[in-house]
Amino acid sequence: MEYAAIHHQPFSSDAYSYNGRTLHIKIRTKKDDAEHVRLVWGDPYEHTGGTWKANELAMAKIAATSTHDYWFAEVAPPFRRLQYGFILTGADGQDTFYGSSGACPFAGKAADMAKYCFKFPFVHEADTFNAPDWVKSTVWYQIFPERFASGREDLSPENALPWGSKDPEVDDFFGGDLQGIINKLDYLEDLGVGGIYLTPIFAAPSNHKYDTLDYCSIDPHFGDEELFRTLVSRLHERGMKIMLDAVFNHIGSASREWQDVVKNGEKSRYKDWFHVHSFPVKEGGYDTFAFTPEMPKLNTANPEVQAYLLDIALYWIREFDIDGWRLDVANEVDHAFWKKFRQAVTAEKPDIFILGEIWHQADPWLRGDEFHSVMNYPFTEPMIDYFADGSISASQMASRINSHLMSGMKQVNEVMFNLLDSHDTKRILTRCGGDEKKVRSLLAFMFAQTGSPCIYYGTEIGLDGGDDPLCRKCMVWEEEKQNQEMLTFMKRLIALRKQENDVLTYGTLEWRLVDDENDFVSFSRTDEEKELIYFFHQGSEVRRVRLRDLKIASDKRIYDAWSEEALHHDDAVDIQPGGFFILGAV
Repeated sequence: MEYAAIHHQPFSSDAYSYNGRTLHIKIRTKKDDAEHVRLVWGDPYEHTGGTWKANELAMAKIAATSTHDYWFAEVAPPFRRLQYGFILTGADGQDTFYGSSGACPFAGKAADMAKYCFKFPFVHEADTFNAPDWVKSTVWYQIFPERFASGREDLSPENALPWGSKDPEVDDFFGGDLQGIINKLDYLEDLGVGGIYLTPIFAAPSNHKYDTLDYCSIDPHFGDEELFRTLVSRLHERGMKIMLDAVFNHIGSASREWQDVVKNGEKSRYKDWFHVHSFPVKEGGYDTFAFTPEMPKLNTANPEVQAYLLDIALYWIREFDIDGWRLDVANEVDHAFWKKFRQAVTAEKPDIFILGEIWHQADPWLRGDEFHSVMNYPFTEPMIDYFADGSISASQMASRINSHLMSGMKQVNEVMFNLLDSHDTKRILTRCGGDEKKVRSLLAFMFAQTGSPCIYYGTEIGLDGGDDPLCRKCMVWEEEKQNQEMLTFMKRLIALRKQENDVLTYGTLEWRLVDDENDFVSFSRTDEEKELIYFFHQGSEVRRVRLRDLKIASDKRIYDAWSEEALHHDDAVDIQPGGFFILGAV
């Protein structure tokens, strides 16, 4: 047994409360090093004849990467106290005990290892990560308001270009507004999405609005507060949610607060609102977002700044009943502020959704006292690397996905914000080199994963575009210019996701076949009596799948989940190169 590869960290995603009563326990071992693993567990105060009363539970191997295996068990200690360790049986049949003092050979009784066990002193509901339940069943649609739809010409800036007349450049305006979004709600409802995420709508000089001037005012080119109130109301009438984008890491350089610092220097009442290195203020003498002088960084440790930003967050909840906040550049704001933010907004609206923009592993923000979710770019990357770029093998993709899933708590994974592209990336069609088959496979693959999927506006009608600003093209509304086949596909994909939401949210993920040589991947999602088996074929030859080989119980009804056509256990299915197939069994 390779001791150095064994890993378990208490009070982390390896050992946590799932629902206030049940504990989830994971341990990692070297790949193929352990034949089986047993969880030794019991109440630390429960003894019989002076000996600790220990229970043993077989752990399930739930995931593997190229280097490690992951083992899992679920326990519900009756008194909500837990003392636990692990007995690992190697391929050579030898047992190893792993506890708080590390690993050692084991040949005794589990009860004798009590003093070397890990402790979970008490399972508190208050310490359990919880997220709004509605997020798990929401398919999101991201809108860049300036480019989605123009509903009122009188709102457009004077320099607005005719809608879609050219590829956008950095400073172009085309006149998208809130009325345009309202006018397209029938379209969004017909598409099947359950929530819209708007990039910033607050007053700002740019087309993207990430350089905020006034957080309490709608940008006049988008409309006004009453128009926004109408949008929220119309969405809620349709059972749809709305999430706004808040830029609390920095502010626009034309803002009243920053201009006061520029003008008055050390005498400004706002001088401690920012990270100014020296006065008078000059470029390079203060902290910014990236190296952008137009975006001076806010000092969120300052109590006045905290009060200012929290008032803004609460204002849009109280006055307009928004359903979520997406927090821009969230990883560059201090944790202390985000904890206060979480407390404030959830006290105002308990089921508000808090989404952080973090492009890397985000465990420190997802422990139950800051965010509910993050934009799941580390999950996006292996999918795109495999399907779009072909830069990694199928097994490498599966390994990276498993590793990412194992790094999070189950209830965190259930609400992760899954996406393939956004206003900050190349569009997925462009990333796939214009290959629609790859796009469809990628979308189907993403929609099959645990988490809340998001599509970027225009994906459903075949909108392309490279890096910013080309990923922010005007939405195409002329039906004859839309890819209607893609639109039909997206409607069916969204409908299937909603129909199978329980198994795709809570079901286990099992990789059935990962064939690097033939670029073929199969996995299942299983929950209680239902199973969905996915097949993705990126190879060059037709792949025949004999359903009998899947060893599905003969009393189960099987069907094509996409077409809902009944199938028989003796059938065979041909999967075309670049295609996919979804088999249902119930």
